[in-house]
Amino acid sequence: MKEVTLVLDDGTQFHGQSFGYEKNVAGEVVFNTAMMGYPESLTDPSYAGQMLVTTFPLVGNYGVPKFSFEKNGLPTFMESDRIYATALIVSDYSEQYSHWNANESLGDWLKREQVPGVTGIDTRQLTKVLREHGVMMGRLVFEGVEAEPQQTEQANYGDVNWVERVSCKDVVRYNEGAGKKVVLVDCGVKANIIRCLINRGVEVIRVPWNYDYTDMQFDGLFLANGPGDPDKCVDAVEVLKKQLSASRKPICGICMGNQLLAKAAGATIYKLKYGHRSHNQPVREVGTNRCYVTSQNHGYAVDASTLGKDWRELFVNMNDGSNEGIRHQTNPWFSSQFHPEACSGPVDTEFMFDRFIEAL
Repeated sequence: MKEVTLVLDDGTQFHGQSFGYEKNVAGEVVFNTAMMGYPESLTDPSYAGQMLVTTFPLVGNYGVPKFSFEKNGLPTFMESDRIYATALIVSDYSEQYSHWNANESLGDWLKREQVPGVTGIDTRQLTKVLREHGVMMGRLVFEGVEAEPQQTEQANYGDVNWVERVSCKDVVRYNEGAGKKVVLVDCGVKANIIRCLINRGVEVIRVPWNYDYTDMQFDGLFLANGPGDPDKCVDAVEVLKKQLSASRKPICGICMGNQLLAKAAGATIYKLKYGHRSHNQPVREVGTNRCYVTSQNHGYAVDASTLGKDWRELFVNMNDGSNEGIRHQTNPWFSSQFHPEACSGPVDTEFMFDRFIEAL
């Protein structure tokens, strides 16, 4: 396997070997503490522009499922139609895999999708650096591989509107003709979010992130997850403000959707030091003693102290006290920073979809 070096913005270097596609790339280096779920994580559009570091040491032992699609057009086992992460960095890649659903190895999949994979790196030390310094840009340099200009570009992750890059370009309908209609604003939506809505008997109308849906006929609005800085999504926030002022129709948001709803409510956003990316983030529902274990993937958070007077926090993170959801005091508008559908991960909070459907 070809030698490869990870070079962080602060000059720190980590050396490993390639098990994926061999090309020099740059991206924001982030870590995820989940023990499983690499097919879902790699295909989550929220990882666009980022190099994914797994803290769990052994990766690849259950291979990768076949990239198949359901009748409704959604991928069966993945969260989108391709890998969105810039690269995958692991401690110990398992070349041998065994699983009833496996179709190919993780390495073969990465090569086919032209995504670098690096093994043999001390991911515990790398994670320690990222926790102390905060997430930072990095680049992979392969031995003997000539870099194209765009592959070594060290643009700041926060300077790019990643939502614009991953959102659909046209309106897409799912479960057409079924009961209530839900407009889903695609900021980088995971397939399982759409599936959870379809399974509850509604028609889903998926629109681009900056689409003006305010004149459409629908019963509820759903704001999806997505990558990058929500402050770049000015157009989406302006359309949402227009909707809030014109209608009391139910609104639910997840992850990026929580941040966009908060911005429309007058709140500000800040960047977390190293983000929440795991399957075990504990959150408490405000006003109760109920605590839930949640799956999360975000690098930005809502400053709850800046919310408008008609808004309150719905959930808070029990580790660092950061915001995990908001709600309006009188209208059926609410959101979560975590992923209730959690594919992969816990499903303790899937009731958020039920609350939304009941409000329609």
